[in-house]
Amino acid sequence: MEILISSNIVTIKGNMKSISDFQVIKQNIDDVIVNNKSLIINIVDSLSITSSIIGYLNKLVLKDSIDIHMSIGDEQLLHLLDDLNLVSTFKAKKA
Repeated sequence: MEILISSNIVTIKGNMKSISDFQVIKQNIDDVIVNNKSLIINIVDSLSITSSIIGYLNKLVLKDSIDIHMSIGDEQLLHLLDDLNLVSTFKAKKA
């Protein structure tokens, strides 16, 4: 997995599948939201997302009032977010 940061844009390439992926994502997003209340997350090609990442992002939206916009490259992941009723929470759309 690779993460690229540009201002308030976080781009994630590769599959998100391990606890270490969660830790890297969380640290990078924590660094971004210090100065931003809006976050754009581009998930380029991951087929899945871990429950810990979902929980963390949900906390950002619901508790910390961070405005998240997701751009999802993989149709399967977008369907997963839709099945979990998270498309509107994360403002997810197909890239």
